[in-house]
Amino acid sequence: MTDGAQSDVWTIDREHDALLVVDLQPDFMPGGPLAVAEGDQIVLPIAALVPRFHFVVATQDWHPKHHVSFAAQHGLSPFSSIPLYGAGQTLWPVHCVQGTPGAALHQGLPLDSVGVILRKGAYPHIDSYSAFRENIGPDGKRHTTGLGALLHARRIRRVFVCGLARDFCVGWSALDAIAEGFSAVVIDDLTRAVFPDKEEETSARFSAAGVLHGRSSRLQGGAP
Repeated sequence: MTDGAQSDVWTIDREHDALLVVDLQPDFMPGGPLAVAEGDQIVLPIAALVPRFHFVVATQDWHPKHHVSFAAQHGLSPFSSIPLYGAGQTLWPVHCVQGTPGAALHQGLPLDSVGVILRKGAYPHIDSYSAFRENIGPDGKRHTTGLGALLHARRIRRVFVCGLARDFCVGWSALDAIAEGFSAVVIDDLTRAVFPDKEEETSARFSAAGVLHGRSSRLQGGAP
């Protein structure tokens, strides 16, 4: 049993469970400018999982070309950090620029079964890891994306999270799901990390917040 788990299996409740597929985009795959190791290996199993949920949300990183998180905007090296709005901002290679092929959702994701596509990171001066809230902005606040209200309106109670990357957008989304009043489960084998060596640190944050995590083999039920 994976740390943080409360039972051996999770039975999919199609009325009250949602699947959140985070940033399954070519720029995060091997060969992309912000490649996550083995990121391409989760596409097919996620595609197979999608039809088992009645409600599926896919996020899409969608940056303007001069986004504040791009290291090139600051003349610094990727993966360095700067202070921004009272917090630390990791600087990234230019990635997922609006309208480019690398920003498209992966062609292996069955979009006919995706109910909502949520584009994030579209404001030039604010980064956005989480599906639920923007990162801290100039006013010192993290503003909502509206996803929490939408899921509550649809009577969703639990969110299963997969995609890229476990230690950033997946993790932030799962933590914010808890903060928004949902149960949250990270599907470990259907995500990969930017920094795999920090897996235990990420898992500890999940456990502290009440985020469960485990392998997709523990999922039962759903359709087809």
